[in-house]
Amino acid sequence: MSKQAKSSSPPTASHGTHESVSGFAYRAEQFQQLIEDVLAEAKQLGASDAGAEVSEGCGLSVSTRMGEIENVERNRDKSLGISVYVGQRRGNASTSDFSRKALQDTVRAAFDIARFTAEDPVAGLPDVEDLSLDASARPELDLFHPWAIDAQAAAEIALRCEAAAFATDKRIANSEGAAVSAQQSHFYMGNSRGFRGGYASSRHSISVAPIAGRGAQMQRDSWYSSMRSAADLATPESIGRYAAERALSRLKSRRVATAEVPVLFESTVAAGLLGAVVQATSGGALYRRASFLLDSLGKSVLASHIDINENPHELKGKGSSPFDDEGVTTKARSVVEAGVLQGYFLSTYSARKLGMRTTGHAGGSHNLQMSSRLTAPGDKLTTMLKRLGRGLFVTELMGQGVNYVNGDYSRGASGYWVEDGEIAYPVHEVTIAGNLSEMFQNIIGIGCDRYTMGGKTIGSVLISRMKLAGS
Repeated sequence: MSKQAKSSSPPTASHGTHESVSGFAYRAEQFQQLIEDVLAEAKQLGASDAGAEVSEGCGLSVSTRMGEIENVERNRDKSLGISVYVGQRRGNASTSDFSRKALQDTVRAAFDIARFTAEDPVAGLPDVEDLSLDASARPELDLFHPWAIDAQAAAEIALRCEAAAFATDKRIANSEGAAVSAQQSHFYMGNSRGFRGGYASSRHSISVAPIAGRGAQMQRDSWYSSMRSAADLATPESIGRYAAERALSRLKSRRVATAEVPVLFESTVAAGLLGAVVQATSGGALYRRASFLLDSLGKSVLASHIDINENPHELKGKGSSPFDDEGVTTKARSVVEAGVLQGYFLSTYSARKLGMRTTGHAGGSHNLQMSSRLTAPGDKLTTMLKRLGRGLFVTELMGQGVNYVNGDYSRGASGYWVEDGEIAYPVHEVTIAGNLSEMFQNIIGIGCDRYTMGGKTIGSVLISRMKLAGS
């Protein structure tokens, strides 16, 4: 495996003002007025509380295949949703029509639903003390970098990316295509307890999926770069080359015998293990008692050298936000310290169901990083393979074989068989299995080869033993 594609700015990337390049049809001030109007309408109808959010998104997606433009798509959507409370009864309604009558009808629909819905003793807006009411105290997180790019320029980048993959080796003879996406959105929300807030954000990407070999021996792999700012994207050429190298390295894959061996998860798939921690400690799973980590607060859930930290205020972070989807203030915190769980992921509703307080996670987690106190500066992938010794290096997972109720884990996998700390040959059509509780405790190392998938950052993860079902 070669080094991952490095970042540098595509030549067409540019930044501009909100108005000049965002492509938004609505200004922030218009959104603010819409929220004030629907909240006033809800109050006039007799609602005891109400919360509303209005949003707009737009973007451009261009795909190419085999050197030709395959698809050009522009997207634009808008929506306003409102939750109305009548005591402890709650009703929701939404609309994409922003005319005055449509908004009045939407508020009325939510109010009528609330009137005829059964009471829920924990329903309601967040407590005032949890809300991010002081707008001046919210950090500026640098999340909005609109990309002034047209379809032709986007197609040129995609074509360059795919061409670089083909140029890597003559065995790259086919492709599932390359794509460039430039997306931006903005929103504004408010509620009857005084919260008002919103911001704009962007997400751009370049991706490619080359195919190596021919006939029954074909192998596919892919790579991409996704950033808030187009200036931070990897070059199209480096993405194409790295994707091609990954596909080439999978040629002549074979199956391996059933065994119980150490398993090293590549950083790109190891993020799924971090996601499993979040899923099992999220309020919805906990109050439904559908988690293998029930009542785990203050208990050891991972190996004692593992820490998980959360930073919602990381500049340009893909999981950054000054407040959650309910307007609750977000805060940096330690989620796991020395293997011991310090906090759950709770919304207002799930927290009340558990007799606890919201942690500001309506909408999910924010920029998690999982690390090991044993990681040394030299623990790159080559070092982690040497620590693996003899076993399986997993680079792709398939299927949804995770039972979060009891922790049972069974996934289709492909990657590489490792002997004496060196990659021996590529492997496919195997299944790895274990139990997440045991897997978490059996993590013996995390590499310094950190990679960020969405809002989760983690290096390659070495687990001491897992069951491998092969030929």
